Amino acid sequence: MSDPSSIAPRFLAPAQVAELLSIEVDEVIELVYQGRLRGSQLGSPSRWRIEESSLSGYLAEQSEEARRMALWRQANEASFPEVWGGTRIQGI
Repeated sequence: MSDPSSIAPRFLAPAQVAELLSIEVDEVIELVYQGRLRGSQLGSPSRWRIEESSLSGYLAEQSEEARRMALWRQANEASFPEVWGGTRIQGI
């Protein structure tokens, strides 16, 4: 028989997610509203819960964005004369 915890999604409280990401709870809820984290209101009274698996996707997205920004900055800092050859022909 398979492990039930591997089948059922695990949910985290916004405070737990905020602590893991080092951000405020309001920012976690905003990420849910933006669709960057999957969450729903569960229980009575209803409380926000965030799917743990969506946290992995969000972190991968952030990592990819940081990688692309680093490459972009690196490309912008490249000196084109150094890239295409620094010598200039006189008289042309």
